Amino acid sequence: MKKIILISLVLLVSISVFAQQNTSTKYSITGKVYDKLTNQPLEYTTIIVQPIKTKKVTGGITNAKGEFDVEVVEGDYNITIEFLSFKPFVIKNKKITSHTNLGIIKLEEDAQSLREVEVIAEKSTVEVRLDKKIYNVGKDMTVKGGNASDVLDNVPSVSVDVEGNVSLRGSENVRILIDGKPSGLVGLSSTDALKQLPADAIQKVEVITSPSARYDAEGTAGIINIILRKGKNLGYNASINTSVGYPDNLGFSTNQNYRGKKVNLFSNLGYNFSDAPGKATTNTEFLTNGLTSSFLEELREYNRKNNGFNANAGIEFFIDDKSNITTSFVYRNSKGDTDINNFTDYFGASKDFAYQNMRIENQHENDKTLEFSVNYTKNFSKDGHKLTIDLQAQNSNEDSNSLISDQDQLPSSTIQYDRTSTDESQKSYLAKLDYVLPIGKNSQFEFGYKSDFSTNDTDYLVEYEENGTWINDTNFSNDLVFKQNIHALYSQYGSKKGKFSYLLGLRWEISDTKIDQKTQNVYTTKSESGFYPTVNFNYELKEDQSVTFGYSKRLRRPHGRQLNPFKSKSSETSIFVGNIDLDPTYSDAFDIGYLKRWEKVTLNSSVYYQHTTGNYEMITEESGDTYNGLPILIRTFINLSVNDRYGYELTASYNPLDWLKLNGSFNMFQSITEGDYNGKKYDSKDVNTISRFSSRITLPKKIDFQTTLMYRGPQEGAFSSSKGMFSANVAFSKEVMKDNGTLSFNISDVFNTRKRQMSSTTDRTITDSEFQWRQRQFMLNFTYRFNQKKKPQRPQNGGGGEEEIMF
Repeated sequence: MKKIILISLVLLVSISVFAQQNTSTKYSITGKVYDKLTNQPLEYTTIIVQPIKTKKVTGGITNAKGEFDVEVVEGDYNITIEFLSFKPFVIKNKKITSHTNLGIIKLEEDAQSLREVEVIAEKSTVEVRLDKKIYNVGKDMTVKGGNASDVLDNVPSVSVDVEGNVSLRGSENVRILIDGKPSGLVGLSSTDALKQLPADAIQKVEVITSPSARYDAEGTAGIINIILRKGKNLGYNASINTSVGYPDNLGFSTNQNYRGKKVNLFSNLGYNFSDAPGKATTNTEFLTNGLTSSFLEELREYNRKNNGFNANAGIEFFIDDKSNITTSFVYRNSKGDTDINNFTDYFGASKDFAYQNMRIENQHENDKTLEFSVNYTKNFSKDGHKLTIDLQAQNSNEDSNSLISDQDQLPSSTIQYDRTSTDESQKSYLAKLDYVLPIGKNSQFEFGYKSDFSTNDTDYLVEYEENGTWINDTNFSNDLVFKQNIHALYSQYGSKKGKFSYLLGLRWEISDTKIDQKTQNVYTTKSESGFYPTVNFNYELKEDQSVTFGYSKRLRRPHGRQLNPFKSKSSETSIFVGNIDLDPTYSDAFDIGYLKRWEKVTLNSSVYYQHTTGNYEMITEESGDTYNGLPILIRTFINLSVNDRYGYELTASYNPLDWLKLNGSFNMFQSITEGDYNGKKYDSKDVNTISRFSSRITLPKKIDFQTTLMYRGPQEGAFSSSKGMFSANVAFSKEVMKDNGTLSFNISDVFNTRKRQMSSTTDRTITDSEFQWRQRQFMLNFTYRFNQKKKPQRPQNGGGGEEEIMF
């Protein structure tokens, strides 16, 4: 693996050196673009620079300050400056013989173009900044009618496993934010909550593998920030999205906004019903003194029904042309019923059938979240001089109950009934301040403060039936209150000198944790603090290529269930117990990236390394007790190991023809773990790959066809391994009703191969298992737009979408 990374670095340096040869003298065209009405900078404005004598087009987009900088050779040019729903600003026959500053350009909103505004981009775009990469979701047909998990699974660097767990570059320790903050739309369980957020509500996803000091230090793999759609166009604008699928799936969502001169109202509403069957099988061989003593074959059948409703609405007041205040609320309500039928066959040493156990579990869950937030933004007279203040309050409740019947199919056996209930509530309050001060023309200083207060109360009750009476099982019932207050201060300074830019930051965080085991009347407190430096560099080798370097120190804090010392069981032979002595994990992450653009090709590659100490992992040990002669296994978390991760990532796009667009990504990483516990070594070395390929073809009659393929390579752990997994999605799309509507049809997991297949061993067991969360899905989707016709896509820089290195 180290050889591969070394070769990659040599290739990057070689390409860079070669690319700097034979260059012509180039001059910069600079300027700023503002909204004439609000006098605010217009970020993402398209700058199109076209030579008069040739057809080759170049250009770029503006940054958050409305600034642009495009390099061209000497000559005569037509320059067009465009922004959605604004009148284009055109400069014809501009002669460029030296560096040219066009000054401040103010764009006027175009009432006519508001009726033809492009709501969803024709293709996804990529922006590369010093501390993050931004993937605009675009017109991805394979996620139509889907949810946030489906969107994330199509984002380069991000993957979602069969259970919905999100990983960044192969690591599940990733922090997920909504609009830059923790949110009720993620919920107490991000895995379940993301499946309730409609894909149509998402505008873009920020992937931050080298976070600056501006962001929380939590999440050793990095941060995924989901940006929701908030309409800002004048007048009333809306879109309605409906979908129906098989297995049973029904969805409805709408995005609306109304904007006047002083106020903007916006909302995202969504409802979804799903009935998702799944299946799991487990085959276990039990050993005694190295010899087979018995076998177990287990089949689990899942049937999950869920009704989910999401609402995100707000109002933005434009106090004056320099300041505004936005208030918004989030409401989430989800109700689910899950039936699990578990059939377990027991066999003797010679595979002779002994008996069957039948365990039936009926679960009901009701989740509610209410969140209210206020944002104040003040722009001062100097461009880029800004103050923002955020306040947020959240209240979440997740209540669930289960009725379990368990019976061995033997003549003398009786049915054992158990029931469980979990009442989990969370209250959190957040206060955040960020201040940006420009220094000179190309430098800025930034500092900020954040406080996050959260209380999580989990009341878990387990009862068993005896002679018609329900009795509290005190071995499992418990009430745990987890309180955590986190305070942070940060400061960072960035500057751009010619083609070189940098961003240096330092963040300080302190956390106070209080754990109240109310059942046992045991009270535990923990406190930790630390400094988390960040470094980001960028060097523009040429207009179309650059090299980046990033470093950040990160941590991973243990939370409620991982710390809860009470037992919970998923079966009679499998018990989980938390570890109240679990400590945070710390990591140092390094990243070197290279971006190169040609006329029709964009290449973005990086090598990365992460060193983690105190890494906590889940281990499985025998408890010493047995059930019907079988060992009862205990699963828990411990600070087990030191972990080193090396990786190489490549993302490429190629648009050879107007009707054909190709995209691909490849991530290969090696994970080396060294650790031991209770005299048992947990050392492992694993090389894994994740690959994606996507193609989009425009067929006759303007029908779009998209294919997405994904392959995750096999994995090896200290005592477990998993096989490789392949999946394929396809979709068709057609504009209808004079381009006011879009009709699409997609198939998720065409070959029904999205399954996790694993093998694991202990001193007394050999286990093979297969798990499928959701089977192949068919989905028909229709979208209708009010005052939002689609229009042809604007020219872009190169064939790979809009990319711009920004400070």
